[in-house]
Amino acid sequence: MDADDIRAATAVENRHWWYRERRAIIARELRRIGTPGKAVEIGASGGGNSQTLRDMGWDVLVTEYIQEGVDIARQRGFDAIQADARDLPLADGSFDLLVAFDVLEHIEEDDQAAAEIHRVLRPGGTALIAVPCDMELWSKHDVATGHFRRYDRAGLVKLMEGAGMVVETLWSWNVLLRPVVKLRRRNADDAQNEHDIVAVPWLVNFGLGLIIKFERLLPVKNRRGVSLMMRAVKPM
Repeated sequence: MDADDIRAATAVENRHWWYRERRAIIARELRRIGTPGKAVEIGASGGGNSQTLRDMGWDVLVTEYIQEGVDIARQRGFDAIQADARDLPLADGSFDLLVAFDVLEHIEEDDQAAAEIHRVLRPGGTALIAVPCDMELWSKHDVATGHFRRYDRAGLVKLMEGAGMVVETLWSWNVLLRPVVKLRRRNADDAQNEHDIVAVPWLVNFGLGLIIKFERLLPVKNRRGVSLMMRAVKPM
């Protein structure tokens, strides 16, 4: 994401159906992890996800490659630093939790970022990771937002296990809306129209929010979606 994307995301994320449901996923995973401790978010944009961690009692450090995101996070009251996910200025084994949502696809050397995730987690620490799913959905959206790849299940598992992590669970998200996303991106006129970080009319926002919440109740996590979600741990 560039500075314009970060500002756009920050402006809409409290209301936008996609960001709200993603924060709900984070909250559910945090409840499974249990007692809060020290957390770091990698590629945090303006800290929207970190707010969920903080609200649930975690001591959060925000890192972001773009200074604009660091500034916004600091304005929100976070301890925030500018950092490259391939070379984090953080001590070995210093965090109980690491969150990296829609970050790895932006990094050409994603193996270096995965190795850093493993390094900064304490033994037994947890990583929550989200990436865009499936090269079949590759479009001008990916080009416009600086993606190097979309991931399949095997590729994401290989990446994280290669870094020394143990995958606890891997599931698809945004499954019901995948056909809509695929059609929309295929029919887009240009890369500029492929940016998804925009406000949507309230009725559309409400309807999409209902659909994505309904997905929680269905046995579709093993089907192909728009995103892949992973929970992985660093071995003791």
